[in-house]
Order: sequence, then C-alpha cells, then structure tokens
Amino acid sequence: MIFRRWVKRSAFALLTLSVPALAQVALPPDARRPALGLGAAWYPEQWPESRWDADLTLMEQAHVNFVRVGEFAWSTIEPHEGEFHLEWLQHAVRAAERHHIAVVMGTPSAAPPAWLTQKYPETLRTMENGRKDGHGNRQQFDWSDPTYRELSRKVAEKMSEAFGHDANVIGWQIDNEYANESFGETTQTQFQSWLRAKYGTLENLNARWTTAYWSETYQDWSQIPIEEHGGNPGLMLNWKEFVSDTWRSYQKNQLDAIRAHAEPRQMITTNMMGWFDAYDHYTVAQDLDFASWDDYVGTGHLDPVRNGATHDLTRGFLRKNFWVMETQPGFVNWQTDNNALDKGEGRAMAWNAIGHGSEAVEYWQWRSALNGQEQYHGTLVGADGTPVPLYGEVKQIGEEFEKVAPVLAGTTVRSQIAVLQDYSSRWAINWQRHNKAFDPVDALLSYYAPLHKLAGSVDVVADTAPLTQYKLVVAPALNVLTPEAAKNLEAYVRTGGNLVLGQRSAMKDEDNSLFPERQPGPLAAMLGARVEQFYALDQTVPVSGVWGDAQDTTWAEQLGVTDQATQVLMRYGTSNGWLDGQPAAVTRKVGRGTITYIGTGLDAAAMRRAAEWMLKESDIATVLPEIPADVDMAIRSNAKTRVLILTNYGSEMRVIKLPHAMHDVLKGGDTTSVSLPRFGVVVLQESAGSK
Repeated sequence: MIFRRWVKRSAFALLTLSVPALAQVALPPDARRPALGLGAAWYPEQWPESRWDADLTLMEQAHVNFVRVGEFAWSTIEPHEGEFHLEWLQHAVRAAERHHIAVVMGTPSAAPPAWLTQKYPETLRTMENGRKDGHGNRQQFDWSDPTYRELSRKVAEKMSEAFGHDANVIGWQIDNEYANESFGETTQTQFQSWLRAKYGTLENLNARWTTAYWSETYQDWSQIPIEEHGGNPGLMLNWKEFVSDTWRSYQKNQLDAIRAHAEPRQMITTNMMGWFDAYDHYTVAQDLDFASWDDYVGTGHLDPVRNGATHDLTRGFLRKNFWVMETQPGFVNWQTDNNALDKGEGRAMAWNAIGHGSEAVEYWQWRSALNGQEQYHGTLVGADGTPVPLYGEVKQIGEEFEKVAPVLAGTTVRSQIAVLQDYSSRWAINWQRHNKAFDPVDALLSYYAPLHKLAGSVDVVADTAPLTQYKLVVAPALNVLTPEAAKNLEAYVRTGGNLVLGQRSAMKDEDNSLFPERQPGPLAAMLGARVEQFYALDQTVPVSGVWGDAQDTTWAEQLGVTDQATQVLMRYGTSNGWLDGQPAAVTRKVGRGTITYIGTGLDAAAMRRAAEWMLKESDIATVLPEIPADVDMAIRSNAKTRVLILTNYGSEMRVIKLPHAMHDVLKGGDTTSVSLPRFGVVVLQESAGSK
C-alpha cells in the first residue's frame, strides 16, 4: 500500500515525483459536464428518499446542472468497518440523472465516523496543546497517520469501483477544505525523517539554519521539534513545507485509488480556500486535474478586487480554468455578524467568478439541515423544502449561464501581466512582520488593483512559473527567493521582460536565512542598486518623483544606486532624517528588458500612476481607460473571440461608451454603450479582428 511506503521513506521524496508540465491542457471530453456549471451541495443522506425528486425538480427549474454529494457521508457509506452501503448513493445519482443533473462525487474523509475514531484513536490528530481532538466535528483526523490513510483510501476505492464508470458522475472532489495538521510524536518523527532526506547531515542543517544562534544546534535528528510560532525561521519554513508535502501525499493516496477505477473524463479536484496559507497550494494542486476553491465573503460585502484576485490566484495553481466549488447563498453562519449579501450581489459575485476563469459556481448548500453545526447557514431551499428569496436570483444566474455558455466555451483569461505570489515569502513576513500593518497579501493587492483595472486581466502565479508570455511581471513582497526563482526572474529580464520588485523582496534564501548580499540579493547586481536599510514607519513619509506625490505610512526602504545606468524614479521627502532625499524607487535597462525596484509604499492614487507607467514601459494597451472606478471589468478570450464582463458595484447607474460596437450576449444585438444599475452585469462579445 502507498501509505506504508510513504511512512518508510520520507515525505520529502514526494518532491522527486514526476510532474507533468502545467500548460493549458484540454480536459477529457464529457458530454455530461456543463460548459458553465451551476451547482449545489446536496446531502441526500440527510433526507428521506421520498423527498429527493421534489428537491431535484426545484434544482432543475433553477437551471442547476450539477450537484456535489458524499463528502460528509462516511457514516452512511460505511456504518461499520468493512460494511459498505452504496445503494442509496446509486439511487441519488440516478435520481439526479432523471432531472438532467450531473454529479461530482466527494470522498468523505473530512469527517470520519465514530466507529473509526473509537477503534483507532491514533487516527485523531494531536492538537498544538498536546491534546487529542475528538469526534463530533470535522477535520479531526491526523493527516499523517498510516491507519487513517488506509481507511480513507479504502472508502475512496469502493466509491470509485461503484461510480468510476457511471455516465452521470463527471468528477471527484477529494476530502473537503484541507486545514488541520497534527503535532503528535509520530508526525514529529516523520518530519525529522523528511529533514534528514532533505539536508543529509545535521552539520548541513545546522549551518544552513545558523543554529549556533541561542545554542539551537542539534546533535541528533530526534531533537528537532515542531515549531509553528517563534522558532528558528529555517525550522518553521521547513515545517510548512513538510505540511504541504504531507497534504499532497495524503491527497495522492486517495487520488491514486480513484484513478485506478475511474474513467479519464472524470476530473479530480479538491476545494481550497483562497488566501488560506496553512500549506503551499502549488505543491498540493500539482497532481489534480483542475483547481477549485470555496468563495465566501462572510461578514460585509463583496470586494471585487480582492475576490477577483483570489480567483486569479486559484487559476494560477495549475494555470488553467478552475471551479468555484462552494459559495455562499446570501449569508454564512460562522462569523460574528452574518449579514446577507444585498439583492443582486450574489449574481454579481457569480459573474465575478466566471470573468476570472471559473467554469462553475456551486452554492453551499442546497437545503437547510434540521440539525448540526451549520443550521443558520444560507441555503437555496429552507428546511421545509420550499425556496427562500435568493432562489429566484440563482435561477436568473442559471438562465444567463445557459445563454452565455456557448460564447465562453473554449475561452480563458489571457494576460500580458503576471503578479507573483509565493507562500514561503508570505510565511516569512507574517512570522516577522516588523510592522504589524504590513500584510503581504495587501501588498500584492495594492499592485494588482490598478493593473487589473487598466488591463482587464492579470495572472497570479508562482515565481517559478514560465514567464516568457508576459510583457510585465510584478513581484510584491517576494521575501524568499530560491535559486530556481532567481534564475527564472533573471532570465525573464535578460530576454526582454519587464520586472518590478516591491518592498521586502529578495531578502531571504530558500532556508529563510538572510542573504549575505543586501536586497534584492542575487538580483542586486542586475538592478544596479541595493537596499541600504529598511524602516518600519511610525510616521507618514512623503515621496515624490515621476509618479507624482505620494504618502508612505507603513514601510520604507532606503535605496543606494551602485551603477550609473540605474535611474532614480522616486525620492523620499523630509521625514526621519535617514530617508530624507534618498532614492525610493529605481529602474535599470538590461538588454531589451528592465528591472525596477519600488522600496516605498504608494497610496492608491500614486500606485495608479505607477501602474500606468508600468504599462507604458511594457507596451501594454489600456482596455476601456474611461471605465468608472466602481465598475469592474474582466476579460476572457480565445483565438477567435474576446468577451468582456462588466459589473457595476457602485450605488448609481453607470453609462459606459464602448470604443466600437460589441454584441450584448445577455440582451442580444450590438451596442456601442451600456447602462449598468447597481450590481448590473453585461457580457460583451467582440471578434478577434475588432480588438
């Protein structure tokens, strides 16, 4: 069994697995898979079978074309060890089929049954305080435990034997929202073995982690602890990498069982959680057929910039279209204040996903459960089986998806701009913020927002992704720079690319150790400048230059020019004395490319001007430059067509003049201007020749 081999060798060996190139690869054809999916999480095990057809009829009337089932049903599928009951699930698949609704099958390992945790208490995770988790919730399992892997693989195998050739099953979701690691002795031993496989000798590990500091030096592998907070930076980074590899191997344990029996057309995914950073999503996603995530606002209302960037993040895991596997039907139940989205906001949220490359939007959940921890969570149908007010809005979304699906078929987001995102960098900064206001995700969004506004599409990808297709690459807060990433960025610039580094970039190496060179470390020579000193700010610092006047309130880096070919773009004004008159942003031409370093934080207005400069320097045309600030634009295209999706998030009607006539896909006919009320959506199609 794979799980036993995994324990004997280290999880680090997973890094050597052969991984296919992550190009835009077409998925296997499946006539049942909708071109644009509208789905709901359905739990037939919670209701009498006599109620199923009524629910499915309402789904069909709302144009719901797929359901996800099974992901929390382990106790119903296997009520006693080795006793599998799949007849009810087969009935559910057939019932959905009668209503022209396809099925995504979820494996149930996120919620183990009571018999399992009672008989095998070692499968319960050890929490950080040393106590064992208990039954009655979910995600209480130990993802590193061999017994749990064997049992979860077995249930996935039985399900795939039953449904791997079922025509109405279009795909699989493994587990649900990976989240909780374990801190027990067996996990610690696995971590120590992982480190030994990576570093070879303790001498090497001690040297690379500088363990002479505070006498942290290890004389035996068994001395190495698990540290989540306040430990050696190298130790903490390696723990996170181990966690990521362990989630990957945990997932692959079930994935291999499914693929052994399922037809290739049945795609496999897992539902991730946006900017959640307990593990490296690039590591975990690489074995999947497509990426998906759970899109929730929680308290408040939709931020189209942050939400759009999260879609782009998810699309970047495998650099192809993705699914929204869960989204909120109006409101959630797990925040302090669980307000509902405004009328029309859920529709705008669905189109936000489609515009950024999603091929499906699924609501969690279909119907209120009579009991359980999420009784108050939003649904499309109440506990009595009748629609709630949001049902009509979802029905409208379904009608629109059916109308637009032929136009969007075969399209994706094709960007000339990439923003680089790196989990090691985010972990490294969050462990040592130095200024609590410096959030690496907020830093990324400060660049993303104006770039997306001007260009209409931005990719969010890893720093090791292929970059040759991009005219502009921006790396905000790329704190940890591995040799592979450094080589990738340098090659990009020297072959004609335009690279912009943001604050705190290239400060640390792959062990979370400071580079012996000043920032930006290995890229400093190419930049012809370096960071002389960084400052966590307790006062507002004025900045001025080619992007006008700006205010920096959080973090400032004093730059020093080391090459006369390097041009100063911005300088600090009078502030703490150290920064007065010093370079704040510099740029240098390198062959046909350029490298720019921005050591200052820029307010929104100045960042907009900087983004305009970046596009001009990179020869990127602005799309709809006069678009109002509260109107969001997303673009999908292929070789034959380009589709613009505009959504008004403002409170007033907005009228937008188009540069030429475009086809209004929802209303029909060609138009040269569109009027958008609050949360209004328009889908515009133009031919390739009219761009």
